[in-house]
Amino acid sequence: MFAKTKPLRKNFDPSLRKINRNATIVYSEAQPAQLNLASEHRMALYEVLLIGSPSAVQTEALTTQLEDVAKIFSLEMPRDIAIRNAADVTSRNPKAATVALYFGGDPNADAKIVDQLEAAKVPIVPVVEKGASVTDVVPAEIAHTNACLLEANDATLEALASVTLEALGLLHRQRRIFISYRRSDAREAALQLHDELSSRGFDVFLDTHDIRPAVSFQEMLWHRLSDCDVTVMLDTKDYFGSKWTAEELGRSQALGIQILRVVWPDHSGSRHLSLSDTVTLSNSDLDAGKKLQPELLSTIARRAEALRSRSIATRHLDLVGRLKSEVTRIGGRFEGIGAYRSVSLTLPRGRSLEAYPMVGVPTAEMLNDIQAKAGKAGHGRFPCLVYNHIGIRPAWLEHLQWLDAQISSVRTLKVSDAGWELVGWDQ
Repeated sequence: MFAKTKPLRKNFDPSLRKINRNATIVYSEAQPAQLNLASEHRMALYEVLLIGSPSAVQTEALTTQLEDVAKIFSLEMPRDIAIRNAADVTSRNPKAATVALYFGGDPNADAKIVDQLEAAKVPIVPVVEKGASVTDVVPAEIAHTNACLLEANDATLEALASVTLEALGLLHRQRRIFISYRRSDAREAALQLHDELSSRGFDVFLDTHDIRPAVSFQEMLWHRLSDCDVTVMLDTKDYFGSKWTAEELGRSQALGIQILRVVWPDHSGSRHLSLSDTVTLSNSDLDAGKKLQPELLSTIARRAEALRSRSIATRHLDLVGRLKSEVTRIGGRFEGIGAYRSVSLTLPRGRSLEAYPMVGVPTAEMLNDIQAKAGKAGHGRFPCLVYNHIGIRPAWLEHLQWLDAQISSVRTLKVSDAGWELVGWDQ
């Protein structure tokens, strides 16, 4: 599916007069509106199709969100991520990771395009305002597909951007958040946030809810932290009065996890912290029972959503950078980054690998997914899952070793041991 893109020439309309091989496409004067191909010599790695009834405001907001994430991932638009409308769908790269967003309105709009995309097995996400009947505003063929529900006043489309990036394989499908707090100061607020974030589709870790009896508290705490996208820090006056909360914050920073700091009233906030975002509370934001006002819960949830892509991107880039350093140290070559952010490598003796850096805790499901992607790509390179083992439970690491011993078609690789291990693989 993601083999090297063939030259664009085969897709050109016969009316094109000439092709400038320095990557500029020169069109016949009679055809400028019919062919809206990118002016780059290669096609996009990721395609986003906006169909149905998207407004100009929605298109602009989503484009802004994706541009911000593209910069974090060192991708360029439209070279790497292309956004197309209904008139331009036929210009898409059929080999690229693609998602179509069907904006609800007239259920008959772009019906033929929906049929074509379904036949091509392109995922189509209905985008509908909360409160609207999905079956009334999208084609019947996709009416029962899981929809992305928009808040009526959502001007940023952050949640839709996250859904889009997940469908393209650029973000976790799991949405995990870690709440760090002092029970004596912020228990009620932590419980509120747990419920609010859970209702929005997050897998929320709260120590009072998510560690089973007889399981090592400390071991499971760090395991779950290493698998989270964002840490929500409830920064009360006595936050650093516990070694647990101090370590939760420090280890979040060590792992590159983005931190949303919620600063309690009459408290200036903790010093010497490099944090991603801050919500500062006033006395009116808390009631007499130390509970957060309902409208504030929504604000905190939206801010956490906005941090997810930044968190995953920075951790992914760290993995790629460390892997590149390990490979070049042993005399191998770092060939480049492709679809699904996989990394093509050549070891000193010529063995070719396709490495898939994965943020968080690896699973058997991830290994299966990587094996499937590599098989569809048909590139012939041996696939491996690269991860950071710091914080992961010893029992889980033993499980991954067992999987490696049982499965010969795909393997896991600790990024810290990459150079050492890859020398042994190069046979």
